[in-house]
Amino acid sequence: MSGETTFTMTGNVVNDPELRFTPSGAAVTNFRIASTPRKFNRQTDQFEDGEPLFLGIAVWRQQAENVAESITRGMRVIVVGRLTQRQYEDREGKTRSSYEIQADEVAPSLLRATAVVTKATSSPQGAPRQPQQPPAYGYGQQPAANSWATQQGDEPPF
Repeated sequence: MSGETTFTMTGNVVNDPELRFTPSGAAVTNFRIASTPRKFNRQTDQFEDGEPLFLGIAVWRQQAENVAESITRGMRVIVVGRLTQRQYEDREGKTRSSYEIQADEVAPSLLRATAVVTKATSSPQGAPRQPQQPPAYGYGQQPAANSWATQQGDEPPF
């Protein structure tokens, strides 16, 4: 959206994402991530953890379903979205604030992991979706339909 500040956060997922549907049928997935800053202490010659930041993440529509199928507790993720503040009253009647990222993008971090990406097929709202199957080939084998593997000559196919 125009004029809004985009916020990027990298952190570890602290709970399994929970997929729900609004009364109108829109999918929404909620989860929390934690990010802990680390600083190098030159006096002790060691890294030290700072105070962790926990933020709720809300993901909508088709991406909500994709996140619910792909992201689990403990994964390191990168979230891009808009930081929002919500005020509410606690049980004692005091006004409190909570912060949440309305996510535009959610992705696994590949800093210390690998991922296999499959294109998801779309479905009507609320209907189960079937992900496309990844190619069936193992370690050290080339996929049969790969134009790079069967390419003749020295030029790439583009």
